[in-house]
This record gives sequence, structure tokens and C-alpha cells, in this order.
Amino acid sequence: MTGYGRGVASHDDVRATVDVRAVNHRFVDLKLRGTPLSAALEDAIATRVRRKIERGSVVVSVKLVRGNAPAGVRIDGDAAARVHRMLVELAARLAIPGPDLALVLAQPGVVTTGELDDQLDDAGAGGGPAAGPAATLAALDAALGQALGQLDEMRLAEGATLAAELHARVDELVATRTQIAVLAAGVPQLLARRLSDRVKRLAEEVGVDQARIAQEIALYADRADVTEELVRLASHLDQARALIDSPGAVGRRLDFLVQEIGRELNTIGAKSTTAEITTAIVGAKAALEKVREQVQNVE
Repeated sequence: MTGYGRGVASHDDVRATVDVRAVNHRFVDLKLRGTPLSAALEDAIATRVRRKIERGSVVVSVKLVRGNAPAGVRIDGDAAARVHRMLVELAARLAIPGPDLALVLAQPGVVTTGELDDQLDDAGAGGGPAAGPAATLAALDAALGQALGQLDEMRLAEGATLAAELHARVDELVATRTQIAVLAAGVPQLLARRLSDRVKRLAEEVGVDQARIAQEIALYADRADVTEELVRLASHLDQARALIDSPGAVGRRLDFLVQEIGRELNTIGAKSTTAEITTAIVGAKAALEKVREQVQNVE
């Protein structure tokens, strides 16, 4: 199922912005983008997302800022001082103006990127205000919660639409199943008439054992009987209806029921002895294929 959500939260000196996008997928496919994070923070995000989402391709974009500086960016003051001194000496020897700040920052080793946790710990070790990993996690968790909440609202709205569509298709299958049951009820008599007509034509030429004929008619009718398949099909359709209205994740169970419904339709079609039943089966398979496509979008 598709959806989007954004959350923004702050804790101590850390500000977190989280965007969550989800599109249809048979399983959970999670990708993290944005500010480099420690393994512990990545695991925390993945755990919370997987608790909320069971099917879907999910992209979580994270932006963390400490104070007014983007998290993941650090300026090495000692390296900057060394680079500036070297550039000043070079400028003096060449008799040209000294370097500006942009030139100093552009030199390798002055501006570095890294994981937010490491930078926050360094800030605390130097005697400054330490936001620390706990503050990062708190801000990140709050922002992620907001984003997942908005995502869930969109997915619920989409789910209501899908539920209405699935109910319509299941109702169509139920109607077709009822039609097949009525047609199948007359199949034994139809087969008996067909065989009797053939036997009468043959009896004019050769002798026929009437008892054997009756036995063959009974066997023929038994092979064409679809009562068991119709009973199982009715059960599967009732379960599908109940699942569509059930809370929680039902996509995989619906997917299984779609396979079972298809199996029963195939068996009925294989046993079919009338054009009417065959035509009904073709229509039912078309409706089931639409259900199958929609079920792939259901969590």
C-alpha cells in the first residue's frame, strides 16, 4: 500500500526531520537515506518501521541537525589552523593576498563527515554541551512516530477504497458460484439423457445390457459431480469476506485464499460438461484475477 508521512521533532540540541514513503511490494523492503547514522540508530528505525508495516517498499529519509549545523558535518579546528598557517606563509612568499575562509574550508581534512553519535560524544568530551546519543534517539523516535502516523492515515484511506473494490469482486464470485451450483444440479439428468439417446441408437443395431448402461451413467455423473468443490469454494469466499473487514495485516492470508479459490475454479472447469458452466468459470477467473491484483496492494 502507498503513503507518505513527515515528522519533525527536537530534543536538547538535536532536531530530526523524517520522511517516510511507502509503495506496494509483496514483502517489506526498507531503505534508509539521508544523514549517516550509527548501526544502533539504523536498527532502532528498522525495528519500529517493521512493527508498523508488514508489506511494502519503504524509504525512510532522515535529516539530523545539531544546533544550526547539519549533523554528519564536522570542522576540524586544528586542521583548519594548520592549513591557514601554511597558506599564509605560501601567500607571503608569492607576494599575493592571504587566503579567505572558503579556501581554508576547501582543503582536505578541514571539513569531515561522520556518524552523528560520534560527533555528539566528541562535543561532550571537550567540555561543551553534550546532546548525546540519547537525545538523538529521542528526537529521531518522535519524528519517526509522527511520520509513521501520517503514513498510516493515508494507507487506511487507501485500504477503505481497496476493501470496497474487493467486496465487489468477491460478491461477483459468490454470484457466479451460485449460478454454477444451479447449473451443476441438472448435470446428472443431462448426462443421463445424452447417454440414453446414444444407447437407443446403438440398441437398434446391437443388443445392450440395460443394467450396465445404468451403471455407466452413474459413474459418468459421479465424475462430473462438483459438489465438494462448490462447498470448498463457498467456504473460501466467506473467509475472504471476513478477512477484508478484519483489522491488522491480512494481505498474505488473502493471497493464500486467492490461490485456493483459483484451484477450485480450475477443478470445476476441468469437470465441466456444459458450455454454460464453462462460460461461468471463465467469468469467475477474470474476476479472481482482478482480486489477485488488488490483494498484492493489501498489507
